[in-house]
Amino acid sequence: MSTTTRPALSSFWHDLPRDGKLLLSTVAIETLGTGLVLPFGVIYLHEVRHFPVETAGILLAVPAVVGMGVVGPAGSLIDRLGARRIILAGMTAQMVGNVLLAFAGTVWMAALAFALLGAAGGVFWPGFNAMIGAVVPSAIRQRYYGVNFTLVNLGIGLGGLLAGLVVDVHRPGTFLAVYLGNAASFLAPLAVLLGPLRHVTGKVEAPPGEDDGPAGASPSYLTLLRDGALRPVLLLTFLSAFVGYAQMEAGFTAFARLVGRVSPGTIGLAFAVNTAVIVLLQLFVLQRIEGRRRTRVILVLCAIWAVSWSCLGVAGLVPGTFAATALVVACAGIFGLGETFLQPTIPAITNDLSPDHLRGRYNAIMAAAFQGAAIAGPAVAGVMIGAGWHGRFIGLLLLGCAAMAWIALRTERRIPAAANGALPAQVAATTAQPLSDDSQMSQERQTSRQPDVVALDH
Repeated sequence: MSTTTRPALSSFWHDLPRDGKLLLSTVAIETLGTGLVLPFGVIYLHEVRHFPVETAGILLAVPAVVGMGVVGPAGSLIDRLGARRIILAGMTAQMVGNVLLAFAGTVWMAALAFALLGAAGGVFWPGFNAMIGAVVPSAIRQRYYGVNFTLVNLGIGLGGLLAGLVVDVHRPGTFLAVYLGNAASFLAPLAVLLGPLRHVTGKVEAPPGEDDGPAGASPSYLTLLRDGALRPVLLLTFLSAFVGYAQMEAGFTAFARLVGRVSPGTIGLAFAVNTAVIVLLQLFVLQRIEGRRRTRVILVLCAIWAVSWSCLGVAGLVPGTFAATALVVACAGIFGLGETFLQPTIPAITNDLSPDHLRGRYNAIMAAAFQGAAIAGPAVAGVMIGAGWHGRFIGLLLLGCAAMAWIALRTERRIPAAANGALPAQVAATTAQPLSDDSQMSQERQTSRQPDVVALDH
């Protein structure tokens, strides 16, 4: 294959194994349920269940804290028991948590529901990414992550639109319906995992001599942290979540409302535009980045997000105007374009770096970095915006984008070309060049690895 040849997206479904097609088939259904409830957490807890706003805020922080505590042991269990079993446990916790939340008349019942949702969230990212790594060949894994992200946003967007037509704070039964609907949305992927994918465990036996002790043993994660190729990818994950998703969920809304003085309707429109951009452009972006170094794709992402946060900062200079409204919506749309560059890259790098028998732990340590940013990001945004440090807040986000770009360049020198998304001819050219010590170790590990093997559960 020449360095300029890139597989057409039309070939993706043909190249995707049957198990990968089944795994992808229910994504939009599952995330449609997420979209039903995602925008309404505070409204439900405060205006329907009549919990104080402060209590609602604490309850909404419970899933991130529980997820952070669960993700480490989950990664070890995924490697030892297989991703499928852990995902099934997570889906069960999601369903029970949503049912409890639908009927949560007390704070403690709501806290238990959110704890179950947090435990489920702590296993989903490492579990599904490990499952994807097991059933999807490396050559099309980047495209898989991109298509999966498109379907996730399509489901969430449709769910949010549907819920917006249904929910009414004066009719508590409408909120009961959407939370039960979210619980029911997991029945489709549950049926696939228990039916046609029941033979796939997502578990790969460790090579002789590489079994690293009891499940959950800390040396396993310490060993990962000693990997010079993995450390910069871990930093990229944390920073991308801190200056990205954590701020879109907290800092963006707070800044737009309190500093830009835009209406709640404008914020809703901004999130709708964000979702539309992802759904419409992800496949186009996938085709353009295929075969290009993933670290260079991340550089483009950093530039796009810097423009996005700059738009938000300028909106704060013209508060309450039509210009502020346009800039806030533009910020969300441009941010969504950046997301289409991010989602296919870092997960693909992680799973291409990971030995087959350690996929659970590699994905778990990335999930831990994401969860840490999800906890720190809103707290930092709240303190800075609350203290009136509006310019400093935007400056921090721009500095974070610059730090991501610098780390991406460092990452490029530490990971093998194949993990960086190079096409076969580019890999051959790269391996002909001298490598640094860290890159040489990573290259040897990559080239010595056997093809993915999916264990069968007898």
